[in-house]
Amino acid sequence: MVKRGRIVAFFLLVLLVFSTIGTTMTGITKDIKLGLDLQGGFEILYKVSPAKKGDVIDKKALNSTVEALRQRVDVLGVSEPSIQIEGNDRIRVQLAGVTNQKQARDLLSTQANLTFRDVNDKVLMDGTDLAQGGAKQSFDQSNQPSVSLKLKNAKKFEKITRELSQKPAPNNLIVIWLDYEEGKDSYQKESAKQNPKYLSAASVSSVLTQPDVEISGGNFTVKSATQLAELLNAGSLPVKLDELYSTSVGAQFGEEALHTTILAGIIGIAIIFLYMLFFYRLPGLIAVITLSFYIYLNLVVFDWMHVVMTLPGIAALILGVGMAVDANIITYERIKDELKTGRSVISAYRAGNRRSLATIFDANITTMLAALVLFFYGQSSVKGFATTLMIGIVLSFITAVYGTRLLMSLLVNSRWFDKKPGYFGVKKEQIHDLSKDDGTTVLPTAWDKIDFVKYRKAFFTFSSVLVIIGIISVAVFRLNLGIDFTSGTRIEIPANHTVTQAEIQREMKSLDIKTDDIVITGKSNDTGVVRVVGVLNKKEIANLKDHFKDKYGSEPNVSTVSPTVGKELAKNAMMAIVIASIGIIIYVTIRFEFYMALAAVLALLHDAFFIVTVFSLTKLEVDLTFIAAVLTIVGYSINDTIVTFDRIRENMQKFKSKTFDDLAFIVNLSLRETFTRSMNTVLTVVIAVVALLVFGSESIQNFSIALLVGLILGAYSSVFIAAQLWLVWKGKQLKREEQKEVESK
Repeated sequence: MVKRGRIVAFFLLVLLVFSTIGTTMTGITKDIKLGLDLQGGFEILYKVSPAKKGDVIDKKALNSTVEALRQRVDVLGVSEPSIQIEGNDRIRVQLAGVTNQKQARDLLSTQANLTFRDVNDKVLMDGTDLAQGGAKQSFDQSNQPSVSLKLKNAKKFEKITRELSQKPAPNNLIVIWLDYEEGKDSYQKESAKQNPKYLSAASVSSVLTQPDVEISGGNFTVKSATQLAELLNAGSLPVKLDELYSTSVGAQFGEEALHTTILAGIIGIAIIFLYMLFFYRLPGLIAVITLSFYIYLNLVVFDWMHVVMTLPGIAALILGVGMAVDANIITYERIKDELKTGRSVISAYRAGNRRSLATIFDANITTMLAALVLFFYGQSSVKGFATTLMIGIVLSFITAVYGTRLLMSLLVNSRWFDKKPGYFGVKKEQIHDLSKDDGTTVLPTAWDKIDFVKYRKAFFTFSSVLVIIGIISVAVFRLNLGIDFTSGTRIEIPANHTVTQAEIQREMKSLDIKTDDIVITGKSNDTGVVRVVGVLNKKEIANLKDHFKDKYGSEPNVSTVSPTVGKELAKNAMMAIVIASIGIIIYVTIRFEFYMALAAVLALLHDAFFIVTVFSLTKLEVDLTFIAAVLTIVGYSINDTIVTFDRIRENMQKFKSKTFDDLAFIVNLSLRETFTRSMNTVLTVVIAVVALLVFGSESIQNFSIALLVGLILGAYSSVFIAAQLWLVWKGKQLKREEQKEVESK
């Protein structure tokens, strides 16, 4: 009997889901913060060192520095800046949406240590004598811009001016300095220059009883005078800051990257939805519903957690949809298998859910492990990618397992589909007689003519050749390491017309900047990517930005990495891959067995090394996002291996495995039974990656290529390497056990 109430409940629940999405989505997406790579801005990693000999950089000094930097950022009017302490002597500043990057850079890095000195450079007063908020832009007697200061202690200023007024000229000067460097700066040296470093040097001929001082004669503009006043009000830094790493993105780049990547996501997700509907029918429809809710939940969590959305983060969200489909596919394929044995729809649904849960859990745990490693060892936007990936993994498990099962149970338990297996993608002629199943029935598959085991030596040989080619390629051609690992400066120059290497070279030469490499990219060859030997300082970066903005109408993106950070990033990348591999070995050993764990990790390292080979042969740039792609593959491609091993373990319980031939039969059977599932799980993620590659931003093109290569190799190694390695090792173990048994007799 059909229970119509359950069908009505299904449609009401779906209506509730989509009405909630429709009414709240705009508000949620509006509140999500965008990173600097999506709205422009810059990021700097500072090394904090003592400003004076004997000072110590401790937690208190770092916190004071962060507070001073926050005050300066408030002057810029940047909404929700990110200023974080890293380690024992570093501070990372991220300012998304800042309009004047040069001003921001100057405002942040200067110590703003104000001192009043005599002509012998003796300190008379310093910034601590300035009243809170006591600096402001004003105009002097000649109506020229100046900076007026209000001091805390009028009596102290009176005493100083009395002593100076009694000295003969030119020894009666009060010299005002900003960031005076002991042992390097002096009034005598600077006074001989046309543009001295000090702000002003005024003679004192009478005693001043008012706590007001004016800095004039410094060739101020209203803008520069205002900036100095704001800087002084923000306070001096108790330390010295040196740039270790920096990256800046023009607003035009960010806006374009956002639009193209969202378009890529829409196209990729739409194709995935159509594929699921075509291949899985009714379950595919439920997958579309739950995946839509999955995307919505991701955005809700981003809003709640105040996650800063970056370009790699959007890529992770799009990839997450492809990965979230996996849990649905694993369940649906399992339900189809149960239907083919002759079970009823309800019985097949229950058995399929029960038997797929462990596989889904294992697959998600391994991907989560790689994401955690990425988060702890990654930097900046890579951390954003890892955060988005982890959120996606948790939410995909919730929606795919609980959401899908809730909706499916309403339809299945309504009894309307009891004798309609076609709605689940199963033809009637594929269904067997359940009464004839003795527990060892082998269902026919579309892959029964393929003997996966027979050609294992050919697969091993093929993979060995790939590894040898890779070793030779890396040894001869090496990798085209980006500045993340080699240090230096990378400049991305957008133009309003087609450019050539010669033109960019000419412009760089006019700026007296030596280039290491120039590559022309963009759909119309309208972007030049320049690698520069050494790290440009803030003045050189400012001049470069102004030059190309005047020349081409847009500011270039500039990234700098110091040698110290470059070495650290390279070390962290290797550590991340090693830790992820060890973690996977431990987990798979616990859940399955050691031989399966070892085979799985060797297959993953095979995949990772082939990605390296492709990048070596093609000379594509290797940067931090490349490492993110490799670790994502390490965490994700093991999903297919786990699906296969899970079925091998299950079939070993059904069939005897006393000889190598018994094992070969089980491996062949398991690979045939899971091959469609493996191909579909990989294909859905490939769809998302291809969409990112074709329609997404060029900034993550290399990232997408690495993912695509890794996914294809991952599908190959799961079927043709991991399972075959386990067969060989397990077969040898059986022979050893058999020999011991004979010897014991």
